[in-house]
Amino acid sequence: MAKKKAKPDFSKPKEQKQDYSENLLLQEEKKAHPADNSLEEEEELESPDKKYGWTRRQYTGLPLVVIAGRPNVGKSTLFNRFMQRRMAIVDPTPGVTRDPVEANVLIDGKPIHLVDTGGYKLQRDIGTMEAVLDELVVERSMEMIKQADLVILVLEAGHIVAEDEEMIHQLRPYWDKLITAVNKTEGGKNESVAWNFAQFGFKEMHFISAEHGDNISPFSQAIVKRLDFTNVKEISKEEPIKIAIMGKPNVGKSTLSNRLTHTKASIVSNYAGTTRDTVEGEFDYAGKKFMVLDTAGIRRKSKVHENVEYYSVNRAIKTLDRCDIVFLMIDAIEGLAEQDKKICSLAYERGRGIIFVLNKWDLQEDQSRKVVKQTREWINIMFGQMQFAPIMPLSALEGTGIKDLLNEAIEMYGQLTHKVETAALNMALNDWLFKYPPPASKTAHFKIRYMLQKSANPVKFLIFATRPEVVPETYMTYLKNRIREDLGFDKIPVQFEIKASRQKWEDRQPK
Repeated sequence: MAKKKAKPDFSKPKEQKQDYSENLLLQEEKKAHPADNSLEEEEELESPDKKYGWTRRQYTGLPLVVIAGRPNVGKSTLFNRFMQRRMAIVDPTPGVTRDPVEANVLIDGKPIHLVDTGGYKLQRDIGTMEAVLDELVVERSMEMIKQADLVILVLEAGHIVAEDEEMIHQLRPYWDKLITAVNKTEGGKNESVAWNFAQFGFKEMHFISAEHGDNISPFSQAIVKRLDFTNVKEISKEEPIKIAIMGKPNVGKSTLSNRLTHTKASIVSNYAGTTRDTVEGEFDYAGKKFMVLDTAGIRRKSKVHENVEYYSVNRAIKTLDRCDIVFLMIDAIEGLAEQDKKICSLAYERGRGIIFVLNKWDLQEDQSRKVVKQTREWINIMFGQMQFAPIMPLSALEGTGIKDLLNEAIEMYGQLTHKVETAALNMALNDWLFKYPPPASKTAHFKIRYMLQKSANPVKFLIFATRPEVVPETYMTYLKNRIREDLGFDKIPVQFEIKASRQKWEDRQPK
């Protein structure tokens, strides 16, 4: 007799009320690592040469440049130097970068698609999960090297180690597209020992300091000289729908990201915390362009012990400032976690669209509509103020439910970017005030004068009233509900602000 699978635990948390007023999760991470603030802000790196840096422009036919080398030689630091911002996580811990981190960048004024790969590890503890991950990292790095137009081999000035020799041996078939950067030679330091690498017969060898910027400008010029830009064309920029895939570790975020982009950009394994950097990818669906941001899994602060994971969590949280919609991944078998609630609150505070994605739905024994309805009810209990958010069951591994999810995202993006004309908005407001007049009393008398939409994506409305301090929360909720139901914002957060004004809307019109 087959063993029954455990039912999902969608149990109600102890606290009844959901608090959206504070940035709970980021505060917890700061408390857990109060001294680790070096990568908290993605500030631009100072550089006298402004001819290279990241670009928002879109191109086709870009040459592919891949940064490779053993762990901890400064690959991610060099990537960030070219980007002029901290995009790849940098930490003394070897093997920080796992998934390739890629972006379009201007090097010596020329657009290039730059990729930072994971470090090539020679020594691996056979049979451990870390060894499996190391193998996946090396495999993915070699795949990128094969596709590259130019490979930047980063070496560290000092004694030659076995991993350097093995990496150089692996790159022999790609010798014609190799350029070598010997890092950590700031101010001429270690140059004498850096020349030891000449024994391998490199065609080009440059002494640089990725951290301090030494010789980066001539190195950039050397890179550009090795590339062909004849097929590069700038294309008109169509703003994509930016999706952030978030959730606790091991819920299938990377599997969904790879499924959407039809790639293997994100490494997938059963090891919790595989993804560290935010992995970006693009795809088209139903005539729309999408950008997907695969983030690191967010765990409780008590389980975060490494600085690297702390940085990963911060990057994941900062992704909320870049995205339009959050796919909050929930394991349909294990059920909800406290971290799901906190991620949701952060997205809600920023006015992002939120879709609850019940992954691994194919593992449910009972997939009837009744079970789906019960699951929705449990989620609505835990997320009391999020009843407007869609809940989509799917299987990222099998690919079922993906089209429904993307159709929901397109509809939600339409609501996020919808702007209501001020005249039409105030006609609707007059109708709402007529149907349900503001409560009148001697102590709390007020009048709602007019309203305007302050912004779209996030959707914010500004209400003007004679005495905003006495407008009850219940009446504000009434207006918010009317906006959501009558004006087509029924699936997204709607933010409100109220200000004082004694002038009617009609009186403010130009004569």
